[in-house]
Amino acid sequence: MPPRPLILGTAGHIDHGKTALVRALTGVDTDRLPEEKARGISIDLGFARLDLGGHRLGIVDVPGHERFIRNMLAGASGIDLALLVIAADDSIMPQTREHLAILELLGIERGMIALTKCDLAEAGWLDLVEEEVRELVKDTFLAGAPIVRTSATTGAGLDDLRAALADVCAHADAGADADGAGEHFRLPVDRAFVLQGLGTVVTGTVTAGRAGVNDELELLPAGAVVRIRSLQSHGSDAQAITRGQRAAINLMGAHHSEIERGFELATPGWLKPSRRLTVHLRALAGIPWPIRHRSRARLHIGAQEVMVQIRLLSGRSLDGGAVAFAQLLAEEPVVAAGRQPFVLRSESPLVTIGGGRILQPLAGHLRRRDAEALSRLDELASNDDAARAAAAVWFYAHEPWTRTDLCRDARLAPARADALLAKFAQDGVIETVTLASRAERLLHRDVIARLCDRVVATLRALHADAPLEKAIPRPRLAARLEYLPEEVLNGLIDRLLKRQVLVGDDRSIAQAEFRPRLSDGQSKLRQAILDAFRAGAFSPPEPADIARQAGITDRQLKPILDLCAAEGTLVHVEGSLFLHAECHLELKQRMTAALSGGAGLTMSEIRQILDTSRKYAVPIGEHLDRIGLTVRKGDVRILKRQAAAADARTGAR
Repeated sequence: MPPRPLILGTAGHIDHGKTALVRALTGVDTDRLPEEKARGISIDLGFARLDLGGHRLGIVDVPGHERFIRNMLAGASGIDLALLVIAADDSIMPQTREHLAILELLGIERGMIALTKCDLAEAGWLDLVEEEVRELVKDTFLAGAPIVRTSATTGAGLDDLRAALADVCAHADAGADADGAGEHFRLPVDRAFVLQGLGTVVTGTVTAGRAGVNDELELLPAGAVVRIRSLQSHGSDAQAITRGQRAAINLMGAHHSEIERGFELATPGWLKPSRRLTVHLRALAGIPWPIRHRSRARLHIGAQEVMVQIRLLSGRSLDGGAVAFAQLLAEEPVVAAGRQPFVLRSESPLVTIGGGRILQPLAGHLRRRDAEALSRLDELASNDDAARAAAAVWFYAHEPWTRTDLCRDARLAPARADALLAKFAQDGVIETVTLASRAERLLHRDVIARLCDRVVATLRALHADAPLEKAIPRPRLAARLEYLPEEVLNGLIDRLLKRQVLVGDDRSIAQAEFRPRLSDGQSKLRQAILDAFRAGAFSPPEPADIARQAGITDRQLKPILDLCAAEGTLVHVEGSLFLHAECHLELKQRMTAALSGGAGLTMSEIRQILDTSRKYAVPIGEHLDRIGLTVRKGDVRILKRQAAAADARTGAR
């Protein structure tokens, strides 16, 4: 497999010869704007191509002036290799340090150093400059990197520089999927314009995946679906573009005026805009003031710049060189993926103060000093992809999620996500909860355990509030756990019912060990109630009369009546009408015996058999119909089984 394309980014102070060096190497003048030509400085990003044997380098030439750091950051976000440029006659200057710090924050791992304008300095001075440079980079990714002395004017050192660049390219990590075919596609837009006869064109550096002509992409944060009409890479027509290539994309489905620097093109459905990001934040050593909780800053991510509020998750401030977890609350939607690097600059004056990596591109609100969440963020910040994936699933809690979400949040290739999900299922890290709709949802086992504990604890509290109720209606429990969707709650309840932690049915549930608790007075009242209903037989007392005689209110009596009905010592007929369980059994026996001869009974006859009034006989008769003992035929009732047999004989004839 041929080496994949790589992006080389320049960095360094203004007027240190970055653009001249690129022109000497490639023959391309990256200063394309008239203002750049007139002023002799780079203002915006410039691009060139350099072929080095088996490697093709796309070069992003960035401006060095402090006023254009935002443009430098827009170009630096997609680079693989850095070329730090330092003028031999000036040596290290402020933007040299700031650009190097930015490259560190962006996680660049390989690069080299070019000393320019060496024709303007003596050999002894060059040796001193090299010593200063070695001291500057000793604790950075450029420690030990080659330093090449060059002159764009005389051409000195250019061949050595090409050779050094080729060596750095040969050692660059091409990644597991060099052509990007197994990754989701992503390209931050740094320019958008219109070309006569073509329409909308956007340019950028492909930071992940692969896309080809006629592919559909999503334009974010707008969410519009667009299609690739044609492609160019480094000035040549192409059928496909991959990670590490500069690209110009002719789009269908969006007007260039609707696209801004910082927009993204991505595989549809992969990335989602968000205003809250959880991050691992590092404050730069030597910053003039600590990063304070709730302070404002400029977030630079991809090619986007947006104002954010920094919400530290522990402590009130972050000193230079320290690290912490934080959430960034953005004023505009931000498009990001897990592990993506970012840079923070102060609101005013414009100073780079820190940066780090995204941990949650679509974050919910996290409580400060939440020990469990902070420990999971440690896992999410890990270089171990299994740990990151498990932590991402934990943070999904009970919400639905997909493999695509996991790829974005844990920064995984789809094939790796599939392998981890299979292993998690086998090891029990994730478990299936069957919802009320019979659909299934995957949850982290620790989330399931925590939610089940909350269900049981909430039910215990409801039992304490209503100690006489044998079971708690499900809607009452749901009202206490309103943050849980009903289908998830019922899925957890069903899980607890199967484990016999709870008992109940579709209407009400209880802890398996729960038993109603009556005070001595309530126990005596319960017995008095049962005695009254047993004595009343088929002309039972009214509950209101019992309450009046006991000197209590109807509200105080109701829980005890409900308890008697729940435990089966009373049978609810309708409204306020109850029968003692023994009387109810006798009712069924009397009616069965009276109707066994086959003749039906009128309501008057039922009233006489039960020795009661019509007031009670009518609802009792309807109750017998409801429980399936009798059925009404005209003015009489007969046994339901006899009616069924008669219907069968009629059908047979």
